[in-house]
Amino acid sequence: MQNILPFLFILLTLFAFFINILGLMSIIPLYITLPLLFISIYLTVYSFTNRTTRRVYRGMR
Repeated sequence: MQNILPFLFILLTLFAFFINILGLMSIIPLYITLPLLFISIYLTVYSFTNRTTRRVYRGMR
């Protein structure tokens, strides 16, 4: 599932970009499209840079 999430977020970003273009043409309000685009870009970057480590802290040895 974690391998699929970055690609889904890329698709979400492309969709949000298209919606933002509609917002720039004054079809949809910009105050709806801009946060949607920002959140989708943030999630995309976060999903590519987040490296989950499943190491268990065992304390000082």
